[in-house]
Amino acid sequence: MKILKKILVVLLVLFVVAQFFGPEKNEGEMTSMDAFYSETNPSPEVKKILEVSCNDCHSDVTEYPWYNSITPVNYWLASHVNDGKKHFNISNWEGSPTRRKDHKFEELIEMVEEKEMPLNSYTWTHTDAKLSDEQINALVDWAKKVRIKYSLEPRPE
Repeated sequence: MKILKKILVVLLVLFVVAQFFGPEKNEGEMTSMDAFYSETNPSPEVKKILEVSCNDCHSDVTEYPWYNSITPVNYWLASHVNDGKKHFNISNWEGSPTRRKDHKFEELIEMVEEKEMPLNSYTWTHTDAKLSDEQINALVDWAKKVRIKYSLEPRPE
C-alpha cells in the first residue's frame, strides 16, 4: 500500500509540474482569412458554417475551450489543429496555385459529403459545429461553384 501511495504522489507532482508547460497556441490574426473569403465569396450562411465548424482547425485562428489549459489535453488539441492545418489551411490561401486550391476544394466536398468533417471528436464538445443536411448541401454547393471558378482560370503549363 505504501508503494501505491508513493506512486500516486509522484504522478500527482508530475501532473502539477506538467501544467506549467504546453504547446504553442494557434492564435494568428483574423485578417489571415481575408484572402480566402474574398476569393471564394461564401454566402453569409456558408461563412457562418465555416466559422463555427471549420476555422478552429483549418486556419491560423483557434478559439480555445477552457480545457485547453490542462496538460496533456492541450497537446492533443494542438495535434488536431496542426493536422487540420496541414490538410487545409484557409489562412495560407493567398499565393497558392489554382490547381492546389481546386484540389483542396475537391477534398472538402468529399470529406463533408461523407460526413468525415467536422471530426466527431470536435463535435462532441462543439455541438453547434455538427452539420445538418441543409448545411452540408449549402457548403457543398458553394464549394462546387468555387471549383467551377477555378476551372475557368488560366493555369500555367
